[in-house]
Amino acid sequence: MDHRDYVAHDALGLAALVAAGEVSAAEVLDAAAAAIDARNPEINAVVARRDDAARAEVAAGLPAGPLTGVPYLVKDLNAHVAGLPSTQGVRLFADVVAAADSEFVARLRRAGMVILGKTNTPGFGTSTSTEPGLFGPCRNPWDPTLGSGGSSGGAAAAVASGMVPAAHATDGGGSIRIPAAACGLFGLKVTRGRVTHAPYAGEGWNGMSVGHAVTRSVRDSAAILDATSAPFPGDPYVAPAPVRPYLDEVTTEPGPLRIALLDRQPGTGLEPGPDAAEALAAAARLCEALGHHVVPAVWPELPVLPAQVTGTISSTHVANAIDRRLAELGRDLRDDDIDGWIHAVVQRGRAVTGEEYVQTVGLMHATGRAVAAWMADYDVLLSPTMAILPPPIGVLDPNGDRMSEALPYLSAMSGFCAIANVTGQPAMSVPLHRTAAGFPVGVHVVGRFGDEATLLRLAGQLERAAPWPAVAPA
Repeated sequence: MDHRDYVAHDALGLAALVAAGEVSAAEVLDAAAAAIDARNPEINAVVARRDDAARAEVAAGLPAGPLTGVPYLVKDLNAHVAGLPSTQGVRLFADVVAAADSEFVARLRRAGMVILGKTNTPGFGTSTSTEPGLFGPCRNPWDPTLGSGGSSGGAAAAVASGMVPAAHATDGGGSIRIPAAACGLFGLKVTRGRVTHAPYAGEGWNGMSVGHAVTRSVRDSAAILDATSAPFPGDPYVAPAPVRPYLDEVTTEPGPLRIALLDRQPGTGLEPGPDAAEALAAAARLCEALGHHVVPAVWPELPVLPAQVTGTISSTHVANAIDRRLAELGRDLRDDDIDGWIHAVVQRGRAVTGEEYVQTVGLMHATGRAVAAWMADYDVLLSPTMAILPPPIGVLDPNGDRMSEALPYLSAMSGFCAIANVTGQPAMSVPLHRTAAGFPVGVHVVGRFGDEATLLRLAGQLERAAPWPAVAPA
């Protein structure tokens, strides 16, 4: 299988070729490995590989499933692949090697997928750009001078550059949707409790962080969700069960939807930049042409700023992870253990009191109730994914001398996304727009709690009406 044939197919397309005997799983694996060899030196998306182990698994025979023979990469953050490092993107964890798979990884294997390695991520997923000191910056396949977004920047860059058709990603404040928008991919952030964190955790960041994937096609996202989304015994809570397979929703017409058009960030009122505003306007016109009712709207009064919730909860969890690791090692924190930005996060987390933490969780839940009540008049919400294009490499370097400039970029990149992490609602970035120079711009759609079905129906309709390029040109 040559590279052109390989990148011409999405994950389900590759699986269909393997199932029909038109190509072997070994040939697909070789094509994926060759693509990583060719693109990764420039992009720096993949930080750990298991080519020999993957080839041995293919030779031994893969499980018969909906995605048999499809190569896949797992994000190096709170996601364990037996025998591979689990660094969380920081030096303090660089020598931690997973003894067993996370449950969702085991489910991917049972669906027939082949795990090839792990992808680059900023330390503990706390940045909107993937530039960790441990591995170095991950570059955008559409323009290597720019970042690939974060925190699933390695995953998005790997998919957009043609290394794999889909890759695992997580999202605690926009970390699936931001890099999907930056790299021209489809990125679905699922409902809180939809994909299990077992067996190593019950939830991520009090439910703000969820795991799923970045993909080139909508149907791949749905198929991967079908393979991974069943609850696991002992999960503290689960999302409402789907009525039918998510893959069926992609080809189901959504019918006329009532869409709230939102051109200001919730809480801050920040306006999108010109590229994001143009993308939003074009998406609204497309939705209207497809028969939907697009209604200008204003966010309701929120009990708390989303950034306050994500900052307080995420910093406390990061500080706890760092301190538990230091206790295991029996030593104090060193300057070179973590990036400079993470030092500031740890200091903030250690300063959070128990009372402040409980209050913040309560405000998070109150925000979810407020937005759910306000959404009763709408099926989905439409906004930009990011207010700006991704900044150049170095602007968000966690060890650089420009970190004083970081906050406006972080806010502009995550401000439209973080509300869905606070409320637990599903949301997606759809790569519907291109700048005059051809750079991708995503639009953001938020659904009601538990209603990935409507999002996937709409995404499938949008993809059929305005298909997007599959892979960035080399």
